[in-house]
Amino acid sequence: MLQIRNIELHFGERALFNQISATIKRGEKVALVGRNGAGKSTLFKVINRELSVDAGDIQVSSNLTLGTLPQEVNFPDNVQVKEEAIKAFDQIKIIERKIEELGVMLETGNYSVGYSMERASQELSDFHEQLFLLGNNQIEGEVEKVLKGLGFNDDDLDKPINSFSGGWRMRVAMARLHLSAPDYLLLDEFTNHLDIESIIWLEQYLKDYAGAVVIISHDKLFMDRVCDRVLELELGKLYDYIGNYSAYKLQRAERMEKLEAAFANQQRVIEQKQRTIDRFMAKASKTKMAQSMQKQLDKIEKVEVPVTDQREWNLRFPKANRSAEVVVDCSNLQMSYPGKEVLKEVEWKLIRGEKVAFVGQNGQGKSTLAKLITGALQPTKGSVTVGASVQMAYYRQDETNYLDPNKTLLEEMEDAATDENRSKVRAILGAFLFSGEDVEKKIKVLSGGEKSRLAMAKTLLKPINW
Repeated sequence: MLQIRNIELHFGERALFNQISATIKRGEKVALVGRNGAGKSTLFKVINRELSVDAGDIQVSSNLTLGTLPQEVNFPDNVQVKEEAIKAFDQIKIIERKIEELGVMLETGNYSVGYSMERASQELSDFHEQLFLLGNNQIEGEVEKVLKGLGFNDDDLDKPINSFSGGWRMRVAMARLHLSAPDYLLLDEFTNHLDIESIIWLEQYLKDYAGAVVIISHDKLFMDRVCDRVLELELGKLYDYIGNYSAYKLQRAERMEKLEAAFANQQRVIEQKQRTIDRFMAKASKTKMAQSMQKQLDKIEKVEVPVTDQREWNLRFPKANRSAEVVVDCSNLQMSYPGKEVLKEVEWKLIRGEKVAFVGQNGQGKSTLAKLITGALQPTKGSVTVGASVQMAYYRQDETNYLDPNKTLLEEMEDAATDENRSKVRAILGAFLFSGEDVEKKIKVLSGGEKSRLAMAKTLLKPINW
């Protein structure tokens, strides 16, 4: 099992984790929830021992393996999809070496430090089981099965990963992680890059997964369908709920209601006793009694109600000129890449005031169409005409990659601001819940959600009407 034991972690004066503890057993499906910046991704780093803590520790049972899917993934140039996925089975060689070492111990009776015959025998059995599950003769078929389940076709398997969009690259990382079959899967905001078909496939995959799964996600429906337990990070504390996300919301509301009632009752009792103590203290004959009552009152274990961060975004878009009636006009729009036609004879107009969603499977051309409209790409054939007085903002799929990690939030905003709105930078940051000392943080220490908020805040530095 995996145990989080009394973890404490401070960033400056802020206690990100205040003696948090939890035990996660193999086979559990757990959702880790909390507001952006609450420490969800940081807790994953602590579990993976990528980040040290001020106090407490992480304990993982012998032979249990951890696998993590981060929010952002990078691959070497020219590595192919199938080639990367097969790397998941590199651990076979590691397991085979370990089996050989344990066999020598048992044969010679010369045990390494910390080992006994019982421990060596148990580990040998565990490793043989892992090797069977990762059977070498089934590797090729299993790799293709998982990749196709995530939406790749036969022609994709030998293509360079970096020729795919960010969403598809995330799928390769996910395939490799799943194929390595760790005892604990830690998945951080992975559904952001998946289409509906892949999410449905992944839901069933994770429900059937023999190991434990801990996910960070904002997809409430996904958490409802997959998870049977919820851990909530809130202002440095970790709260444990049994059931899916919907059950957690109900239990949390009930818990808060009971805590608030208990707190109110205790406060009434304390106030009554304090009035009695104050009255007795005024009389010399009852001073000792009052002092004794005060000591008893001071020893009462106080009921604490978590102070929930109730701040909300307060967005005010800068005023912009009225755009033309036809905001954008796509005429006979075509777009092709080597060996693949993405868009064919697209005829589409966007009329002022319309709210439109581009939907479709990954790779069908949604982001390509957006890039053609913004001018980031030029069409193979046809035209895109943007209407008069249109002031456009474009939030890309990988927008956070364009933030300078070594700048502070304030520096990033001020560098993107104009002379006219530079004085409003702090107000805009405040609207996106960055206030006080937050604006002096380096971007590299922000969570994925906080980076997204900052990138969105930058779009308000200029007037937009589309």
